[in-house]
Amino acid sequence: MKQKTTSRSIKILVAKLGLDGHDRGALVLCRAFRDAGMEVIYSGLFATPERIAQIAEDEDVDAVAMSLLNGAHGTLFPRVVKAIKKKGINDVLIVGGGVIPDIDHADLIKAGIKHVFGPGTTLPTIIENITIGVSKLRKL
Repeated sequence: MKQKTTSRSIKILVAKLGLDGHDRGALVLCRAFRDAGMEVIYSGLFATPERIAQIAEDEDVDAVAMSLLNGAHGTLFPRVVKAIKKKGINDVLIVGGGVIPDIDHADLIKAGIKHVFGPGTTLPTIIENITIGVSKLRKL
């Protein structure tokens, strides 16, 4: 993996996984991340975990922000983590959000998702958590 420097802006992949065609929230995130000074890559709809891992590797991203509204977060989010790790990528912040019940948060974090954002999480909170998380990874 290439050496990342603190002088460049955060490069983030916004990922829409599986059979979830609801992208309005993901597009709002893309704009908010861009407005916060991040370089944004959008996966488009219906991406597989393997496709997300490939984009993360090809684009040398700092973070992957997954969005799911169809209830498949318990299956697909951990599969993305595994696909990224399988490529030997260990310096990418992986977060997820959507309609995720509080009861599922601990299992997702245990699976390698650093932050889980449920309904009602504000954009500034998401941006702040990603910025801090990437900063910590860059110091390692």
